[in-house]
Amino acid sequence: MKTSELDYFLPTERIAQKSVEPRDHSKLLVVDRTSGETRHEQFFDIVKYLRPDDVLVFNNTKVFRARLRVGTVEILLLRPSSEAWLCLGKPGKKLQPGMRVELPGTVIGEVTVRHEDGEFEMKFSRGGEKMSAAEVIDFANEHGEIPLPPYVKNGPTTLGEYQTVYARHTGSVAAPTAGFHFTEDLRAKIQASGVTFLEVTLHVGIGTFQPVKTEEVEAHPMHSEWVSVDRETAGAIAEAKKVGRRVIAVGTTTTRALEGAAEKILAGESFEGDINIFINPGYTFKIIDGLVTNFHLPKSTLLLLVSAFLGEGGLEHLKKIYADAINREYRFFSFGDGMFIK
Repeated sequence: MKTSELDYFLPTERIAQKSVEPRDHSKLLVVDRTSGETRHEQFFDIVKYLRPDDVLVFNNTKVFRARLRVGTVEILLLRPSSEAWLCLGKPGKKLQPGMRVELPGTVIGEVTVRHEDGEFEMKFSRGGEKMSAAEVIDFANEHGEIPLPPYVKNGPTTLGEYQTVYARHTGSVAAPTAGFHFTEDLRAKIQASGVTFLEVTLHVGIGTFQPVKTEEVEAHPMHSEWVSVDRETAGAIAEAKKVGRRVIAVGTTTTRALEGAAEKILAGESFEGDINIFINPGYTFKIIDGLVTNFHLPKSTLLLLVSAFLGEGGLEHLKKIYADAINREYRFFSFGDGMFIK
């Protein structure tokens, strides 16, 4: 598939800058994969489309203030490794191995390795002592900035505005934004209807928002993200699949976690580690039967994932859905409106 096929025109005014309040009052576009029928609702109406035996799976990752600025230098913390942090930064020519950056509180960041794709590794120390990953995150939350996407020009000023209400495990540089629509009241109403809630953790990396830059989609190097699914959750999902209950993923990040760890989950076993699953049209979904998601960027891997879930002819179907949503003034991207594909 050509990457150019993933492009579409979106008026700038359709790019949401903040969530609506209350968040569950955003619009909801409901898509039936079998009939192709679409309906236009408000997000709190999703309860009408859920069954008492459904299983709703959320990604409970939590965003931290991963963007650090010192003078003209900008560092975006992506993920920790055993000895350093994988980062992106500006200016790229300056951030070469051996360069040291003096940060507040006697913290020093030193570039140790530069990768061909523009990423680099940086180790952090304070008073000459190496800092743990948890210490770096605490430091970033005190001195850093919210890592908002570049298309957000007038976005949230507090970290809580860029979190889901069920965020628990810190480690993401981007929020699992499909979850923004779920307020505490809506979650309580859904649970009261009999729906089962489960959680997994996928720490979202910047690759989620990076466009596909290769001419052929299949040549795109997919990023890795850290995932954790405990044994109890895996067992509950495996049992649901056996008896024919719908497993509905809240967001593309949850989808990648479930499908990337599908073999372990279906065996009722826990999973912890990196996944780099690249879901394209033609992929056979092993876990999810429904998907709650937002409206995604042109030329993104997320368009491919949603297209794959729509089935045969999914990309063309998705483009028609998006065109209709634009005409109906839906709000797009991270703080935009939602879709429920069932």
